[in-house]
Amino acid sequence: MVDEPALKRELGLLEVTLSGVGIILGAGIYALLGEAAALAGNAVWISFALAALVALLTGLSYAELSSMYPRASAEYEYTLQAFGRRTAFVIGWLIILSGIIGAATVSLGFAAYLQALTGLWEVPSALALLAVLSLILFVGIRESAWVAILFTLIEASGLVTVIALGLPRLGQVDYLETAQGTAGVFQAAALIFFAYQGFEEMVKLSEETREPEKTIPRALILAVCASIVLYIAVALTAVSVLGWQGLGQSPAPFADIARAAFGEQAFQVMGIIALFATSNTVLLMLLASSRITYGMASSGSLPHSLARVHPRTRTPGLAILAAAVFAGCFVFLEDIAFVANVTNFTLFLTFITINAALIFLRFRQPENPRPFRVPLNIGRLPLLPLAGMATCLFMISQLSLPVMALGVVLAVLGALISRWAVR
Repeated sequence: MVDEPALKRELGLLEVTLSGVGIILGAGIYALLGEAAALAGNAVWISFALAALVALLTGLSYAELSSMYPRASAEYEYTLQAFGRRTAFVIGWLIILSGIIGAATVSLGFAAYLQALTGLWEVPSALALLAVLSLILFVGIRESAWVAILFTLIEASGLVTVIALGLPRLGQVDYLETAQGTAGVFQAAALIFFAYQGFEEMVKLSEETREPEKTIPRALILAVCASIVLYIAVALTAVSVLGWQGLGQSPAPFADIARAAFGEQAFQVMGIIALFATSNTVLLMLLASSRITYGMASSGSLPHSLARVHPRTRTPGLAILAAAVFAGCFVFLEDIAFVANVTNFTLFLTFITINAALIFLRFRQPENPRPFRVPLNIGRLPLLPLAGMATCLFMISQLSLPVMALGVVLAVLGALISRWAVR
């Protein structure tokens, strides 16, 4: 029997860190800033800070677990080690969905900017983006990583530009003014958590990274911290230029900030930067969801055909295609805030389980090597994962009932499928 070709280990700390920054930055700050400002008002920066706390707490758990199990199947592997195959399948299912629905969300963000620039209808634009980026992913991991790095630099330039535009206007608005009171700030935090989605996707590059036990945890922490600083700075400067009312009414907030500062030409330039930023995030979300699909198929929990690696490109072609097709289905919902919050629901459930897995494994496998270890412990009990679970439960409570209902349906569907898939 001929061995299947393996994934290539070509990524280092720079590539993984920049890929993580790229997927985090493009996911929400470009696509959801306006929606969040409509809920939180000028205090939207507080919402970013609250969401950052959730990301940091759970990110530390990912860092420890990825140092123990540096595999592409990521959350599936962590949950398998702690709770067994059936729970692992459900979590793997949810994380695949979060990447797929997240890609659909940001595709709609891309399409909104493109419509503002050209007038093209959003749904065909989003579907075309998914098709083009899937082709790039199929060509190869190195090519995909360098496209992501180039796009990351472009999108980071857009964030720096907004910060520069807003700096002279700092202090001109009340940064504690809310649109819907404290409840709006919390609801915006639950929505804008989507903007931090991406740190958990980085661990899925483990089988394509050199020295993943050390590289992945370092890159994860660096990417999250860099994103937090940029996000809060952008939130403060954005409301300084447009105010929450202007941001809340804008389908293309970054472009409108540039127009308010420098006119129509600046609107066009920033709109183009936003297209690169949102494209980058969709690329990396499709990459991550295809890799965990590959990992689960390799372990026998999904059809083996999804684990096939193309002999020339060394990429999982069918897994990439499946991720793109299902993302295209969610594009037809069209409501970007609703789709983003469904993604958030699946993520919060996943993060509760991941934090619980870390706690459980501290007791079940205390001697297992941990190149990175979450700080602040009482004996074997880590305190920060407990806080991570509590903050995720609070964030779920801030979501709307329709979002929670669809999220529960998707989770139950995964549980039902696991009864067939896991023998």
